[in-house]
Amino acid sequence: MSETDPAKTDPDGPTGPLDGIRIIDLSSVVMGPYATQTLGDMGADVIAVEDRNGDINRSMGKGPEPNISGVALNLMRNKRSIVLDLKQPDGRQAFLDLAAGCDVMVTNLRPGPLGRLGLTYEDVRRVRTDVVFCQAHGFPSDGPNADAPAYDDIIQSASGVPDLFQRQGFEPILLPTLVADKVAGLTIVNAVLGGLFHRSRTGRGQFIEVPMIDAVRSFVLVEHGSSAVPEPKLDSAGHRRILTPHRRPQPTHDGLVHLMPYSGEHYRKLFVEAGRPEFADDRLSDRATRYANSDGLYRDLAIASTERRTDEWLAFCETEGIPCTAVATLDELVDELPLDEHPLFGTHRVIPHPVRYGETPASIHRPAPALGEHGRELLTEVGYDRATIDRLATDGTLVLPEA
Repeated sequence: MSETDPAKTDPDGPTGPLDGIRIIDLSSVVMGPYATQTLGDMGADVIAVEDRNGDINRSMGKGPEPNISGVALNLMRNKRSIVLDLKQPDGRQAFLDLAAGCDVMVTNLRPGPLGRLGLTYEDVRRVRTDVVFCQAHGFPSDGPNADAPAYDDIIQSASGVPDLFQRQGFEPILLPTLVADKVAGLTIVNAVLGGLFHRSRTGRGQFIEVPMIDAVRSFVLVEHGSSAVPEPKLDSAGHRRILTPHRRPQPTHDGLVHLMPYSGEHYRKLFVEAGRPEFADDRLSDRATRYANSDGLYRDLAIASTERRTDEWLAFCETEGIPCTAVATLDELVDELPLDEHPLFGTHRVIPHPVRYGETPASIHRPAPALGEHGRELLTEVGYDRATIDRLATDGTLVLPEA
């Protein structure tokens, strides 16, 4: 990995803290694949098992070719792809033969479908006794909704996200990002790392369950549990400062800025600079008072901010040490990403791994694979001969990419 451009594909292979760990990935859409992409960035060898149509993320928006969307160019990186029909006995056996050489299995299949395929924790543990088996799905397996289908939209609603908007005075809408999938995906990463650490100390694997609803509910309630957590409740749920409808970027004389005064002195300086010293009143006296008056303070800040241009506010806040930023657009964020060259699909922008390890840097050591690109390679590694691989491809159990 280049020290000057860590987002470029590293031809020398993985260098991350999980180098030497192998993961079999039976997950789809975003939650599971985001988790395994992160683990792959950390050096793990990830085997993505797909169906003949490819993972759904391969068709999430436009891409250079039909089976590789812009989403998949990043989400499928650092993985090897094999296409197996797991409903066929030979397909199931091939999966288990691959799993026998893996330290971790990640899946987001619901308990029912996973059981019908014969790929539960008990099934996989028979071939790999110390496997760290992480099963993520919408709802807890011991609850009434264990086999209920769940996607990001469902989990956002079930974990109170629309209510947050209603409490701000808006329509009960969803966050316009796959927050449930990604929060659950990062929870999977933490769960797998915890399982591997336990195994390193005891030699034992384990079954790990990550219900999306539990992951996102705990995420939402960190601050919004607030005064409702004590029993009896001291107040209704919801964090006042976060829920004010005025918590948003402020209008300036020529655009938008986000001013974030964090102390009474910050507010005073901003109000005086804007020529509105009357706003710097007793509401600024202490932290609790500012919190109780956050709605009005944010409203007044949006009035004061119009007195200066965006660049003037940025310069002033830098001088005064007040948190402040310009408001970025999605296109600006994408344009800042580094470029890399995919051997099959051409130039694309890379979303860098967000963690910087001093001794074991993360790396992008494999570009996103074509659908089924590594099927022959992976089965050869576990002892299948050419004739057997050809037979599996002929009968449709294994799908290989066109030559």
